[in-house]
Amino acid sequence: MMEGDALLQESFAIYMAEGDVLFKQGEYKKALQSYTTALEIEPTDKNCLVARSKCYLQLGDSKQALKDSEASLSDDEKYIKGLFQKAEALYQMGDFEMALVFYHRGNKLRPELQEFRLGIQKAQEAIDNSIGSPSKVKLENKGDLSFFNKQDEVKTKKPARMGYSKPMAKQQENKKKRPAKPDQTAAEKKTAKQLLGELYADKEYLDRLLRDEDLTRSDTDSGNRIYDLVNEGLQYLDTRTEFWRQQKPMYARKREKEEAKGAREKNKQQPADPAKYILKNLEEIDAALADNRPRDALRQAQKVLRNVESWSENDVPEKQDFIANLHSCLGNAYLDLGKMPDAEQNHQKDLDLSTQSENDEGRSRALDNLGRVYARIGKFTEAVANWTEKLPLVKSALEGTWLYHEIGRCHLELGDFQEARDCGQKSLQAAQEAGDDVWQLNASVLIAQSEVKLGDLQEAIDSFERSLDMAKVQGDEPAQKAIASALEDLNEKIVQGIKDKEAEGDVLQEEEGEKETQEEKEKEKEVEETKEDEEEPAAEQTEDQKEE
Repeated sequence: MMEGDALLQESFAIYMAEGDVLFKQGEYKKALQSYTTALEIEPTDKNCLVARSKCYLQLGDSKQALKDSEASLSDDEKYIKGLFQKAEALYQMGDFEMALVFYHRGNKLRPELQEFRLGIQKAQEAIDNSIGSPSKVKLENKGDLSFFNKQDEVKTKKPARMGYSKPMAKQQENKKKRPAKPDQTAAEKKTAKQLLGELYADKEYLDRLLRDEDLTRSDTDSGNRIYDLVNEGLQYLDTRTEFWRQQKPMYARKREKEEAKGAREKNKQQPADPAKYILKNLEEIDAALADNRPRDALRQAQKVLRNVESWSENDVPEKQDFIANLHSCLGNAYLDLGKMPDAEQNHQKDLDLSTQSENDEGRSRALDNLGRVYARIGKFTEAVANWTEKLPLVKSALEGTWLYHEIGRCHLELGDFQEARDCGQKSLQAAQEAGDDVWQLNASVLIAQSEVKLGDLQEAIDSFERSLDMAKVQGDEPAQKAIASALEDLNEKIVQGIKDKEAEGDVLQEEEGEKETQEEKEKEKEVEETKEDEEEPAAEQTEDQKEE
């Protein structure tokens, strides 16, 4: 029995994990099936109910989403995920008042969560859009009650009698005849187009498919299947249109457009709080850069810079610091766009202004960015100079480990291998102080690469092995493969070096043997020549004696 329970628990976890993966991939229908299977094993699991509720919301079925979120709250009314999901489902259903109630309830329990604060904001905005601000509502004592009387008459009228028809015949007729979709009026089409935006083209396409009788024939399975799919898509778009109409009615959109126009005209003049205006724009520029939208960031920074430069020091006491910061934003945008001269020019302007105003934070920022520009274009000496100047301005161990690592990389490119290793060791020490595993790995790899270049192969192997252990602990598979490949190459290099030395030794030994042989031959030759020299006078003497 216990084994069976364990298997069920294991199956539940597998289906949950499968659903989570499919949800992240955008496969909401498949994720829904996985969560449903998991709930058959554990029908009251709160996390699974909330997860399936999210799937229903993504598929446009807000009623089922609400049902699951309420089920997750059945045992614990203060379950945070369930409260938030119920509020989201109510919001998608257009019940903004009740959604606001649950957003407030969740915010009261967990005020630190941003989701509830944003929910309160969007629900209040939707309510304001739907009913308008109370100050703008004017009630007039006009008209009479004849409209309501007529409505009552309509309700009290009995429906006309229908002729008798055979039940089976009626069922057959319903199968063959599909409910005709009424044509939209020009005004309804215009409203739908404004609410759906780009999706309106999809709606028109689906409408054309629905009217194609050859494609959606009712006497074939494929035709019925296509009809059901197209109808499902149109129903989803109609649901979204109705939701957006409730969330922000057309009159609210018109009012918002007029307010935006008035705001644009107002922005042409100087804002009431220039500092707040600049800071808000700086945040938006940073967000654009983070979202990989450098052109948007560039345009906004240029516009704000023109405005700030036109204001006086009295209006903006920290004008010079703001201008320096905006030049930094411009430099970063140009860097992302690959326009290096413009990037260098703006970061240098940031450095000059920050130095004039004795703003250490600005100087540190500018030196950092200038180093990045120079490293990107291959001017490693200039990059090292700027980053080295930034070192005394470092405020944290984490900033230090990054900086030493980048300086070390530049030294490695310049061929200053000893300097590169020293910087790698400093980077490793700072990373250990900061407790950052990723930068410890980066620094360790830099040390190993420097030791390879210095010819300290055994030390390099030790450093690479330490790096490999770090990569395994962090689960960094690409790093593991790269380090393992480097170790393999390094071991082959060491083995090849040993073979080369052995071969060189054999050659030297052979040369020495040949040299000794040659010397022996020369000695033998000298001995023979000496003997010959001694024999010649003796022979001459013998001949002289004979003659006598």
